[in-house]
Amino acid sequence: MKRCASVLSVFLLGGLLVLVAPGPALAACQLGVPVVKVGAQGAASGAHADYGRQINMGATMAVEEINAKGGILGCKVELKFMDEELKPATAVKNTRYLVTEWGAHYLVGVDSSGSSMAIGPVLPELKRPYFFTHAATHRLTEELVAEKGIKEIVRVSVPVYQDGILAALIFKDMPDIKRWANIGADYEYGYTSWNLFKETLKKYRPDVEFVASAWAPFHTLDFSAHISAVMAAKPDAIFSTPWAGEAVMLLRQAQIQGVFDQIKLWWQAMGGSVDVLEGIAPAVIGDKFKGKLWASARYIHNWPDSAENKAFVERFQKRWSRLPNYSAETTYSAVMIGKAAIEKAKSLDSAKIVDALKGMQINTPAGLRVFRAEDHQFVYNVPAGRVVMDPKYPIPVLGELRVMPVKDYYRWPPFTPVAATK
Repeated sequence: MKRCASVLSVFLLGGLLVLVAPGPALAACQLGVPVVKVGAQGAASGAHADYGRQINMGATMAVEEINAKGGILGCKVELKFMDEELKPATAVKNTRYLVTEWGAHYLVGVDSSGSSMAIGPVLPELKRPYFFTHAATHRLTEELVAEKGIKEIVRVSVPVYQDGILAALIFKDMPDIKRWANIGADYEYGYTSWNLFKETLKKYRPDVEFVASAWAPFHTLDFSAHISAVMAAKPDAIFSTPWAGEAVMLLRQAQIQGVFDQIKLWWQAMGGSVDVLEGIAPAVIGDKFKGKLWASARYIHNWPDSAENKAFVERFQKRWSRLPNYSAETTYSAVMIGKAAIEKAKSLDSAKIVDALKGMQINTPAGLRVFRAEDHQFVYNVPAGRVVMDPKYPIPVLGELRVMPVKDYYRWPPFTPVAATK
């Protein structure tokens, strides 16, 4: 029986070379490998780079904690992170490298929905489970798993259901808001979010109108034309899906252009992410959004109010001097779910790991996650709310939370098609 070697881990985080000293000697590795390797990727450059950094931080902290407690069945765990660049071709190239050259036993991460849809079809060839922790398109699990049967795909984060369906369920009860406009991310995620929102809201509110759309591709910095185009239609509210640094720029420019004096509400999908809240903090403190900004995120650090979540946030802040965003929590939880599945399967075989997920219910910082076998979606609850200041936190948080049962805002099989185009 081989023993896991104590190795000094070296990796790149946010441009810094990080050395992680080996922990205590591990028990004999029961899986017959020197180490269990976890491959990760996310956007680590450009306006979306904090998401990749948070994926890396969440995964790193999980690996450190696993190794400190004896590894996975006595095997030390190693992590390698790569930049997805928000390019599907790069994401596929990274995935192939991580498996065929580096030797990853399972994979986590991915920010872009487009990248996830490109990776999915190559996974049966590579025979490795991939735990997707951000990319939100419903098609990843509904089409590639439930319809086409790609077993290696598993999603740990809330899909686009939160951005479209949950938003519609919240705002259907605001009868004074009838005219909606859209400033959308010009790719898979933005299209499906807007289409799900329209489809759901129309069921409850036949009186609503969808009066304008403007589409912004990745790396848009000047949104003035998009803002002017939709405001010309005199909407009551705006539905918005650009995220990360682009969301910050969009909201700042909308505020400067006086949008919040003219509309009744702005919905910022994924605006509850730490990086966005940090970027708009001065405007929130100064009430520049006039209490009209609502947002979602796939995990928010101030919910659930549980001992497990509070301890996670405290450990994360101590380790990184940051609050965790949703891609940090989802990736941390994905690494831990992979560990639990391997320990249940007592194997690194992909099919056995995926099979071990069946029936799994696992407590995570975001709450209880339940594996749905039909499409390999982990189901869990995350509320949305108004962006507010809270004296308990140094940055804005989501308040006035709308917590709805997952049975109401998740889609359930048999799945019906949703338009994935403009």
